Amino acid sequence: MDSLTWPEIYNGLLWPLVRLIFFISVGLFAGILIETLNWTRHVAVLAAPLARLGRLKDIAAASFSMAFFSGFTANSMLAEAYDKGQINDRELLFSNLFNSFPTFFLHLPSLYGMILGYFSASPYAGWAYVGLSAFAALLRTGGIVLVGHFVLPPLPEGCVPCRLDEAAENRKNEHPLARAWKRFRKRLPKIAYVTIPIFTLIFLAKHWGVFQWLQQTMGDNMGVFDFLPPEAISIIAVYLLGEIHGGLSTAAALLTAGVLQPHQVVLALLIANFLSSPMRAFRHQFPYYAGIFKPGMAARLIAWNQTLRALSIGLVAVGYYLLVMPE
Repeated sequence: MDSLTWPEIYNGLLWPLVRLIFFISVGLFAGILIETLNWTRHVAVLAAPLARLGRLKDIAAASFSMAFFSGFTANSMLAEAYDKGQINDRELLFSNLFNSFPTFFLHLPSLYGMILGYFSASPYAGWAYVGLSAFAALLRTGGIVLVGHFVLPPLPEGCVPCRLDEAAENRKNEHPLARAWKRFRKRLPKIAYVTIPIFTLIFLAKHWGVFQWLQQTMGDNMGVFDFLPPEAISIIAVYLLGEIHGGLSTAAALLTAGVLQPHQVVLALLIANFLSSPMRAFRHQFPYYAGIFKPGMAARLIAWNQTLRALSIGLVAVGYYLLVMPE
């Protein structure tokens, strides 16, 4: 087993961990401050009709609106409400899943802008893939609203701003910044105690080849996708064995060379996304989630998120296949 070098420790563990703690801290403090200043009144109004339809509470509407700008802040707001007993386990789960579409939208400029750049020579492939991914995210949020309407208990009467204003009346004795800072200092050490060891373990697992072994195992079992040309299957394999850039580069090269048709590339990318999402989510999402929520709850939220994500992408991929593939 190879020993770790200082550059590997710094670039793969220390600096990413510092950045992660920094962004979690910023998101946490912003979420606490927004709630303390009662800005949730204004933020929640934007998504209130959709949240009420899904029987989700005020904080879910505020978190949904904030998720368009900061996932850290949106989840920190939910964690604060959960810790104070304002929402229970089921409401936390539904509220977190409710944020699927704004979370997708948040990454749209960077990740999906990059995807469109890869397929500048064939815009259809890029736009189709991005559009289908957006539709899958919309299905997830819509599905949560529909299920929540029948599963969650009815909400109390009254408008969202009214209830938030009433809650704010009891918090005027202390300056908002002082109150937010006090709560922030109390929560941040708990976040660090959980995030640092989990992030370190995942770094070591990656160094020891655990994730590479898992991805190799998945990549070696591509026979189920024999309805695609071998070249399209190579996109899926590269996507699984490497990072997203490898799969996109392979897809762009095959498309530019005329080896594959645009619809074959789009379908291959959807399948690769479907297969790789759980592994990438655990590697990149669990340390951050475990820093905001308790580890057990973080694992539950990620498991439900990825299950719903896989179902939606799988459904969209099947629908796309039925539309574009020849008889």
